[in-house]
Amino acid sequence: MTPQFPILDDHFHLCRRTGRGPEVIKEFMRSGGTHIVLVSLPSWSCGVVPETPDDFRTVFDETLKDAEAVRALGCGCYVLCGIHPAEIGRLVTRMTAIEAEELMKSGLEVAAEYVAEGKAIGLKSGRPHYPVDEEIWSLSNRVLSYGLTLAAENACPLQIHAESGSCADVADMAKEAGLPPEKVIKHFATCDTPLHPSATAREPFLADWFAQKKPFTMESDFMDDNTRPGAVNGPRSVPRTMQRMLQAGQVTADDMWRIHSEIPERVYGAEFRV
Repeated sequence: MTPQFPILDDHFHLCRRTGRGPEVIKEFMRSGGTHIVLVSLPSWSCGVVPETPDDFRTVFDETLKDAEAVRALGCGCYVLCGIHPAEIGRLVTRMTAIEAEELMKSGLEVAAEYVAEGKAIGLKSGRPHYPVDEEIWSLSNRVLSYGLTLAAENACPLQIHAESGSCADVADMAKEAGLPPEKVIKHFATCDTPLHPSATAREPFLADWFAQKKPFTMESDFMDDNTRPGAVNGPRSVPRTMQRMLQAGQVTADDMWRIHSEIPERVYGAEFRV
């Protein structure tokens, strides 16, 4: 039966090595989910120890393979490719900080190729969400700035992993790179950010955001790791939250279409329909 509304999970991971892989999408769909944005994993999650930019292709190709499997199950799936900001912590144990910076930037160039080829709809980048020294912080901001520039050049969005807070300076970085701040998705948004907020399904402010007609998207940040079941949220969390709020009268049919179709279409330039 065709779902009545689209329900999008804006930040979803799959990992055949540690979890169930694409099969877990069946749970998402049974709960009413219709689309996911599948985000590429850190290199180590795919058994990759990157030495050259092309080494990241293994990570991206595995993401694309999983996306095909998800679509075969009947779920809409779009891919984001990029370099996780936590890569820096591992890279600097094997090379200089400057070499690590260049490798991450070059890896983002490879990710941008996937966007240009139509295999991915956007990039991912960011900066550490945990304390680091000044050198690593500056380096990470240069990598993020380069990612914003690549997104502007490819007219695509960029989703960021970053610290909690508004990340207002990233909006300024985006403008300087020629990318509208509303095309920068703040993953795990819990704040009043000038970027586009993607909020997890468990946030207590969701009802207020719906009532305010705030533009945002929703995510689970599902990790697909059998050693950490439900981390960060389970695969059914977004559709279950939406169904609960709909039944409670906290959202309307118009809200469903706005948050899970109209707004993501505006952000990603892709179709989210049922």
